Amino acid sequence: MRMSQAFGGTRREVPSDAHLDSHKLLIRAGFIRPLSTGIYSLLPLGWRSHAKIEGIIREEIDAIGGQELRMPVVHPARVWRETGRWDEIGPEMTRLKDRNDRDMVLAMTHEETVVDLVKGEVNSYRQLPRLIYHIQTKWRDDPRPRGGLIRVREFTMKDSYSLDTDWESLAEQYDRHYEAYFRIFQRCGLPVMAVESDVGMMGGKKAHEFMYLTPVGEDTIVLCESCGYAANRQLAAFQKPTADGEDPGEIEKVETPGAKTIDGLCEQLDIPASKTAKVLFMTATLPSDDGQDVDKLVLAMVRGDMEVNETKLTNALRAKDLRPATEAEIRKTGAEPGFGSPIGLSGVQVVVDDALAETPNVVTGANEAEYHLTNVNIGRDFEPDLVTDIAAAQTGDACPKCQTPLAASRGIEVGNIFQLGTRYSEATDCNFVDESGHSHPIIMGSYGIGLERALASIAEEHHDDDGLIWPISVAPYDVHLVTLPKDSEEVVATGDRVYEALQSAGLDVLYDDREESPGVKFTDADLIGIPLRITIGQRALDKGGVELKRRDADEADIVAEGDVLARVQGELDRLWTDVTV
Repeated sequence: MRMSQAFGGTRREVPSDAHLDSHKLLIRAGFIRPLSTGIYSLLPLGWRSHAKIEGIIREEIDAIGGQELRMPVVHPARVWRETGRWDEIGPEMTRLKDRNDRDMVLAMTHEETVVDLVKGEVNSYRQLPRLIYHIQTKWRDDPRPRGGLIRVREFTMKDSYSLDTDWESLAEQYDRHYEAYFRIFQRCGLPVMAVESDVGMMGGKKAHEFMYLTPVGEDTIVLCESCGYAANRQLAAFQKPTADGEDPGEIEKVETPGAKTIDGLCEQLDIPASKTAKVLFMTATLPSDDGQDVDKLVLAMVRGDMEVNETKLTNALRAKDLRPATEAEIRKTGAEPGFGSPIGLSGVQVVVDDALAETPNVVTGANEAEYHLTNVNIGRDFEPDLVTDIAAAQTGDACPKCQTPLAASRGIEVGNIFQLGTRYSEATDCNFVDESGHSHPIIMGSYGIGLERALASIAEEHHDDDGLIWPISVAPYDVHLVTLPKDSEEVVATGDRVYEALQSAGLDVLYDDREESPGVKFTDADLIGIPLRITIGQRALDKGGVELKRRDADEADIVAEGDVLARVQGELDRLWTDVTV
């Protein structure tokens, strides 16, 4: 492609709303353009890199038995009602009506569409196992798009779906995807790690996220450097300390003026935070027996040296939604914000962390301003509705497997895999008949990779102060050919010959034949970040050849025109070794 004919160009200014390096560089280098909040166009450079990521994914999923198909992006509400997610999912799912006033949905995922499709195609165990996938547009009306392509509303996803007769077969397909994902990201030049994760709205039995670790990530990953335990903080477990053995003391109300925080309370009473109870009032949206959702005030309690993990709390309650309670909602129960406890309250569901439940003689609020209760013992002074793990793992907590102190890191989720089980097939009567003639729900898995997020993460990983440095496997072109100055007939003729020779050898070449200054051309070449650059100028020709430079190197070599193709192919071979599995 000659740059004089290319659509889209580079920009010098940094977008005012761009904070991540990948966001800034993809816009400045001419890979993407914003249309609206969380909605982007991919320009030709971006689309070429996107297509190469897509090709890698397609090869690896085909290699584990995947069959590619294509499912619609607009769904009838009927399929979402069958699984119950029409009512479970909030405004992230965009609902609309067609011209016949029928409810429709813009696809945010395709589990519902898959089971509707499979019901008409599979009925016998002889037709299983199967693995189907597609690469399709998704729409999620995210309230907080950020980071350019990192978190958007419209995006492309590879989602594959495994169909099995038993859990053992599902586990095998799950493991094959697990390994395939590492190959995919290795080939894309993106270092990732797999971490245990919450199943979330997808449901099912087990899930992993593939995380690119970076300080700009919005997920917190809890890691053990000793045994390799890794989990999203939403789900991470940790070994909780054992409470000191004490005889229960007599409950006593004490004045604690201004002690609305754990630190202030500990200072006044001269006690450690582990001897206090931290209280969090939340309003949970819960399903009821009559099918109507109800809002319930929830009081969650953990030790004062811990934090409530809202994902764990949501899962423990089986809540559809969870939000902080308002002061009016809290006071309605008889509690006092900042000095609350379960004692004496009504109309509240009390959930207590298991570590706190084993701690004797803790200090809690007295439901009266400026007062707390000492020597509160759970089970004696109040009965919780539920005791379970609702505490968030923190740096320094003990690993649940080997007790080594845990560390935390930030990450971007670039892929996920789920053992869905029968969550969707049971709801929709998506069944198969076994050898004995009995009907069973098909056991499913779901596996996703967001292509635009992967593209942005690769850009985040591979850049310097001057611009992008693409791995050869996903670079929009193999070679960036630059000629200067434009008015030299010898330079132009040499550039055209080299361009034709490289193209004839099957290489992708971006040819900068524009009438621009050398400074502009070199700046654009560094910004775009193609792995190899050939510069043809009068100075290099006078030295007997052309200039060959890797984007990630400081120095350039002079190569005779006749040797250019061989040298380029050799350098490309070396670049490919970096992304070869």
